[in-house]
Amino acid sequence: MNDPMSAATDEPNITFLDDTEAYPGALSYAPGDTATLHVSSRSTTYHVLVERWGGRRTPVWSATDLPGTYYPAPDDAYSHGCRWPASLQIPIEESWESGFYLVTLTAVGAPAGRDVTHTGFVVRAGQPARRSNALLVLATNTWNAYNTWGGKSLYTGAKQVAFQRPWSRGMLWRLSTERDDRKARPTRWGEDPDVDGNAFQRYRLANRYAASIGSSGWYQYERRFVEWAENEGYRFDYAVSSDLDPSAAGVAAAADPAVADGYDLILGVGHDEYWSSGQRDAVESHVAQGGRYVSLSGNTMFWQVRIEPTGTSDSNTTMVCHKYSAHETDPVVADGRPAEMTGMFADPLVDRPEASFLGGGSAWGLYNRFGKAVRRGSGAFTVYRHDHWLLAGTDLGYGDLLGARDGAVGYETLGCRIQFDDYQLPIRAGGDGTPNDMEIIAFSPASNCGVGEYPASISALSDQGDLEFIAKRIHGGISPESLAKARYGNAIVAVVRPFGAGGGEVITIGTTDWVFGLPDDPTVVQVTRNALDRRL
Repeated sequence: MNDPMSAATDEPNITFLDDTEAYPGALSYAPGDTATLHVSSRSTTYHVLVERWGGRRTPVWSATDLPGTYYPAPDDAYSHGCRWPASLQIPIEESWESGFYLVTLTAVGAPAGRDVTHTGFVVRAGQPARRSNALLVLATNTWNAYNTWGGKSLYTGAKQVAFQRPWSRGMLWRLSTERDDRKARPTRWGEDPDVDGNAFQRYRLANRYAASIGSSGWYQYERRFVEWAENEGYRFDYAVSSDLDPSAAGVAAAADPAVADGYDLILGVGHDEYWSSGQRDAVESHVAQGGRYVSLSGNTMFWQVRIEPTGTSDSNTTMVCHKYSAHETDPVVADGRPAEMTGMFADPLVDRPEASFLGGGSAWGLYNRFGKAVRRGSGAFTVYRHDHWLLAGTDLGYGDLLGARDGAVGYETLGCRIQFDDYQLPIRAGGDGTPNDMEIIAFSPASNCGVGEYPASISALSDQGDLEFIAKRIHGGISPESLAKARYGNAIVAVVRPFGAGGGEVITIGTTDWVFGLPDDPTVVQVTRNALDRRL
């Protein structure tokens, strides 16, 4: 949410960190398509390797000694794309399995540490007969929001960011570490919480990684889930955020308005913060017709975005989000279309709170073990409905902790207004948009941060934090009462029927860091299995 880049004096140059940089012509392709790669290289030759990254990395295509040509990055690359010509074509065979494909480019003769770079794309499902019953949607809108390549992101002053540019170093691949690349870094015995995020800063700056690596990208979230799931025998078809938006068809990612049709389950993991209305319509329609949606994600569906052509070419697109200033600066408000405003879904002008679908929203609980928000929290959900089917096989009892081993609760979350019934079990309190038909199985405290409460290693907004913003937009202004209402919240585990008995089911585990419990925490593993294996 409000998790900007590090202080400007610490941030390395994020454009051409490596001698060769590249991006695909689209974020996703179908079997039989030809992927284009747009490459700028200071080296005279470079090599390319394409691997499907599932339970393991499997090479599928390669080329060597390709001629390199250098193209500079336009000043507006962050907002309008790089506009580099296509350098090579990659034929996607019909036999290629749906999944995420990492593209590694190695510049011949470049200095060590600057000779390897990465990009990637998704291959969607092929013929219906080969499709899985589950669709995993990678949170590429959120990746794009945090990507600083070309100069800016939605966290450093931009109101629109282009898809046609390289990803910041470290978003798709990086050197592994036990916990230093986490914003909500778990503590061990004898350690104090790293409130200011100093360990994260030391790790990323030593490797010249952008600050975005702790908040988004394939390596941080989806990779962890996919490696565990595919090694466990689960199979998914893959898509990207904009694939589900009919308005992006033929623009951002070869979108298919029917890409979500025919699946029993749609799944999102990690940090899935930025959604277009079209993407949300597709997922809600799926559940309204009896399907299931599993969200193993925090801060989910918080900001509404629009995907638009930039005007530079038919294939160049940008993602628009005015965020904190949307009610004042987004032109659709003055045009009489406030529901299209690129601010919070929960903003009164948009009036479509994410809690109405997910059972929770970040206005009711955002941070856990991040900055001064719940800084000494357990990193776990406290179990209340211990006999619920979602906890079957875990041996967890009332009051036990779910996810404590790896700090599965953090860094961003989503919750709801809670009260207790006659049996001292949590139920929705209402007044936040949550559906009547929902069960709260477990929860953990979470809170918003105000000015001066974020980690010192990042630059928060100079005039307000999320606490002040939510108090203004949701609770009517800045006052002691509205600030108190905006500050205190929770992270929930809930099962929701947003469309009542006639529709399907949403399972919400409201934390970005749930996937860090895979594969080593047996309770996290079992709950994840229960969510994926559920049959209505």
